[in-house]
Amino acid sequence: MRIRLDIAYDGTHFRGWARQPGLRTVQETLEGALGRVLGGAPRLVVAGRTDAGVHATGQVAHVDLDDGQRGRLLSRRSRTAASDSVESRVAALAARMTGVVGAYSDVAVSRAAVAPEGFDARFSAVWRRYEYRIADLAAGYDPLERHRTTSVRAALDVTAMDAAARGLIGLHDFAAYCKPREEATTIRTLLEFDWRRDEAGVLVANVRADAFCHSMVRALVGACVAVGEGRLDPDDVLDIRDARERVPEVKVLAARGLTLTEVGYPADELLAQRAEQTRARRDSE
Repeated sequence: MRIRLDIAYDGTHFRGWARQPGLRTVQETLEGALGRVLGGAPRLVVAGRTDAGVHATGQVAHVDLDDGQRGRLLSRRSRTAASDSVESRVAALAARMTGVVGAYSDVAVSRAAVAPEGFDARFSAVWRRYEYRIADLAAGYDPLERHRTTSVRAALDVTAMDAAARGLIGLHDFAAYCKPREEATTIRTLLEFDWRRDEAGVLVANVRADAFCHSMVRALVGACVAVGEGRLDPDDVLDIRDARERVPEVKVLAARGLTLTEVGYPADELLAQRAEQTRARRDSE
């Protein structure tokens, strides 16, 4: 049985998603909670591995249950569900896992469901969406938002930043905005990139792509901040991208401002095909 989990977390006190020996990570915390509920040593497959300090409101993972875990899940009568169907018992797993990690935890499972046929949290995904929040001098500093908002000591030109961001959209080699990893491609399709101010005046970036290479969102944001400060022109960020080399003018901004908000998947009948295509592309890179 494959189960889809929808997950939210405050990344402040996690060393990222991926399990690391001796460090507190989101994966280790949730696998531990799931193991306490169902036994065994469950392993989660995630849509996007977030770095240390990065948050999520729309993370997605899946887990495959062995026969013993499946039996324990389905043998337990739900106290809250109106029926005792397989779907209701799986749905109750979200509350059970969240209960294990504790009240006021910095991670929660918002939904659990039987995964559709062919679903793979990582390889079936067709896009990921992130949000980045910046408080500049115009917005001011709000201590209650400090864990999810980066502060910049300048008055930023959001119109220029938005123009620079929109110019980057498309299929390109983003090597200039990625931390290099051996044998990993830096060609990505940037589907959306724009800036606005919210009701509190905080600058909010919306960034959506088929996938992101390491530190790509935070580097793109850093380039736009340089534009907002007047250190770069909107056309400069395009020239930097096309040169495909990292430059000192583009800073990788802090993880605290970044949140994974949504993962997109195709229609159920296309899930397996998408996963197969993505695996084949990754194997050829």
